[in-house]
Amino acid sequence: MNRTIFHVDMDAFFAAVEQREHPEYRGKPLIIGGLAGRGVVSTCSYEARTYGVHSAMPMERAQRLCPQGIFIEGNYPLYQAASHDVFEIFHAFSPVVEPLSIDEAFLDMTGMERLMTSPHDYAVRLKREIREKTQLVASVGIAPNKFLAKIASDLEKPDGLVEVPQDAAGIRAFLWPLPVSRIWGVGKKTEQHLLTLRVRTVGDLAKLPEATLKKSFGEKTAAQLRALSHGLDDRPVAPRGPQKSIGREETFTEDLRAQADIERALHYLAGEVGWRLRKAGRKARTITLKVRRGDFHTWTRSRTLGRPTNFDDELYAVAKQLYHDLHPTGGIRLLGISGSNFDESEELALFGEETNAKKERLYGVVDALKQRFGRDIIK
Repeated sequence: MNRTIFHVDMDAFFAAVEQREHPEYRGKPLIIGGLAGRGVVSTCSYEARTYGVHSAMPMERAQRLCPQGIFIEGNYPLYQAASHDVFEIFHAFSPVVEPLSIDEAFLDMTGMERLMTSPHDYAVRLKREIREKTQLVASVGIAPNKFLAKIASDLEKPDGLVEVPQDAAGIRAFLWPLPVSRIWGVGKKTEQHLLTLRVRTVGDLAKLPEATLKKSFGEKTAAQLRALSHGLDDRPVAPRGPQKSIGREETFTEDLRAQADIERALHYLAGEVGWRLRKAGRKARTITLKVRRGDFHTWTRSRTLGRPTNFDDELYAVAKQLYHDLHPTGGIRLLGISGSNFDESEELALFGEETNAKKERLYGVVDALKQRFGRDIIK
């Protein structure tokens, strides 16, 4: 099966968050980093980059290149909060997310073909959702593996979207014209060594005799360089650390006011969360409801159950009751349901084991159908 991997990278993340929070910074060269002693640039806006400023540059040099710039030390808790919002969207679009840093991640879309018209259109939706919900901009690379996806996301920044073909000829056409420095592990020293071998592009590297590579770099490094030059990378997208919660939320184009519409939305969200929990092999003891009104007033309410669950109907019943207990007035802009407090070793209930087993079998069949025909196959 061909894999479909997204690499999503937020554009000038720290600077973009600051410009979102401070309108007076927008459209101006903004430089973030250490301002005392031998401070370095952490990141900068694209306006500052036109002056030659870049990350890891000594702050003194940045001040000489761009004396009219706005220089600040930054607000890491603010960036962490923005990162949390972005990663919530990542998890809503893919069940398998591998964070690389506070502002970038791999998303595995393999097997989700029936949920999207095309990977390109799905990436457009992802970028749009990030922009609408966070007022931040992301660049996305789509490819059959992590190596190619990461290269692709960087080629048309900012606000880029590049898709690498799945076939070998298309991969060569995409990859081989690029400078050899695009390959992971090729730093300045390795690049200089390759230049002495008349290797300037990835294509030059791919055509270099294997014996020459081994003689210059050793067998292990030579094999890695050769594989990457042909666009080969079989590493899986691997989430880091245990996921603390699994959820789904929806922002509505028009505020919901009718009770039937609200309950229908909760039912849909419960089904999404139940599917994600079962796919991850998790059951949640704590169910949380998030409600945002049209004026952006937001509530969260939780309930911890005596027995963990990943059944759609039980998630819906809890969320519906939490909503009725909250009894918000006015139109509803956003609803969300999440499960947390995962139970690794579920205790057997003294009663109802047969009913529970029947539900397990029922949802097993439901999930198999959804996996094969798409999540909308069963209503």
